[in-house]
Amino acid sequence: MIRVVVVDDQDVIRWGLRAFLDPAEDIVVVGEARSGVEAVKVARQQSADVVLLDVHLPGSDGLAATRELTASPGRHHVDVVVVTTTGEHACAAFDAGAVGFLLKDAPQEEVVTALRTVARGDGWVSPSVARDVIDELTRRRPRHATEACTGQRPAASVLTDREVEIVRALGQGMSNAEIGQALHLVPGTVKCHLTRISAKIGTRDRVQTVVWAFTHGVLPLPSPRPGR
Repeated sequence: MIRVVVVDDQDVIRWGLRAFLDPAEDIVVVGEARSGVEAVKVARQQSADVVLLDVHLPGSDGLAATRELTASPGRHHVDVVVVTTTGEHACAAFDAGAVGFLLKDAPQEEVVTALRTVARGDGWVSPSVARDVIDELTRRRPRHATEACTGQRPAASVLTDREVEIVRALGQGMSNAEIGQALHLVPGTVKCHLTRISAKIGTRDRVQTVVWAFTHGVLPLPSPRPGR
C-alpha cells in the first residue's frame, strides 16, 4: 500500500487530489497539510511513502519542505511529488530532491500512475512540461558537455565505462531489471552500481542522477525549441 500525504493551502485542491486517489486500491491518503512545516510533521507522524505538495505554501514553501523531507535518512525519508500550476519550477523541484512533477490540471489517471511510478523507485514528469525541463537543462549545460557524447567525457570522468552505460540506460527510463537484462547484469548488481554512481556525483536519487547526466553531457539533449 502506498501511503500518501496531500499538501496544499487550498481545501478544494486537497479534496480533489484525495478524490482522485481514493478509488485506487493500492493507494491510501493518510494525512493532509496546509503548509510546508505541517507537511513535514504529518508525513513523519503518518510514515508516509509519498508527499504530494504544491510549491507555493504559506510559511515554509514547498521547495524548503521538499529539501527537509528528502534529506532525512532512514524511516523519515519520503519521496516528494510536486503538484503545481505551471512547469516553471520543475527543475528547482528536482534540485530540491523531488522525484516527480505534476500539473494541477493533470488527469486522474496521470496522478495515480505518477504515484505508482515513484513508489517503485522511478521518477515522473508530466509530459506537458517535459519539454520545458529539457530546455532548462539545455540552458544549464556547460559548453564543453557536448564532448561527453563523443567519447571524451571531462565532466563524467569520475564514472567508469560501465557506470556511463548504466546512467544512459537510466535516462531511457529503464528499471533496474531492464537495465540488467540489457547489460547482462543481475538487478542487485545494477542497484549497487547506481549507489556508487550517486556517491561519486553527489546525487540522492534516480531523478537527480538523470538530471546530472543531461547537464554534464552523459545523456544527449534534443535540440531546444526555436527561439529559446
